[in-house]
Amino acid sequence: MRIAGTMAVVTGASRGIGAATARALAARGATVLLLARDAARLEQVRGEIETLGGQAEVHAADLSEAGQVDRVFDALEAQGVRPEIVVNGAGAGRWLYTEETEPAEAAAMMGAPYFAAFFVTRRCLPAMLAARRGHIVNLNSPVVRGGWPSAAGYAAARYALYGWTEALRYDLHGTGVGVTSVIASQTASDYWANNPGAWERRPRIADVLRVVTPEEVARAVLAGIEGNQREVVLPFMLRVFFAANLAAPWLVEWLVARTGHQRP
Repeated sequence: MRIAGTMAVVTGASRGIGAATARALAARGATVLLLARDAARLEQVRGEIETLGGQAEVHAADLSEAGQVDRVFDALEAQGVRPEIVVNGAGAGRWLYTEETEPAEAAAMMGAPYFAAFFVTRRCLPAMLAARRGHIVNLNSPVVRGGWPSAAGYAAARYALYGWTEALRYDLHGTGVGVTSVIASQTASDYWANNPGAWERRPRIADVLRVVTPEEVARAVLAGIEGNQREVVLPFMLRVFFAANLAAPWLVEWLVARTGHQRP
């Protein structure tokens, strides 16, 4: 799908991968609708885009709340805005064992990424289907291909997003609307600072994977859209790891369990 001249929604656009993706889409000629909770950070990203000659709009909302998503898209529809690209990058969640996770935090982790992506995409799909044109990208975690110790709620939310992505691809077969899943390894983003202790809980086997930048992930997102790719995985060694998991899941499970966080 050609990006230039499109209207693109990016969730989680206030920082990290979301912000980098918004900048990359704008540089390619899309008008970008920036969605996240932090209005001040969204304004900063809009300023960066406009300084470079791009176009962007800010729409602050808690996307895990269906009512707030409806408020944003009711206003956009009233203005005649019809997004053609959706990049679902909003997500949150700490790495905790099940018994460490409070019910409210478990629900919040399911709210973003899964419900946020579902609610936003649901509002954008009717116009895409009518035009028989569009593309949806869901950003996900390597945890959907195996898991690791002490990330039960985090993994469940990402599995929900992954399962819905696969179902959505079937739903949209033959409609002209594409679906891409982007899975990236450890990314140099604010996640680690905002979730103290997460870096220490990652399986040490993950050290064989290099840390990727938000800009690299953004380029993968654009490649997925332009090439209508089913899935994009980066870096290359993560694809090798996934292949090993298919060939010898018992070995990968043993390695991850042994090098992952251990209960006290």
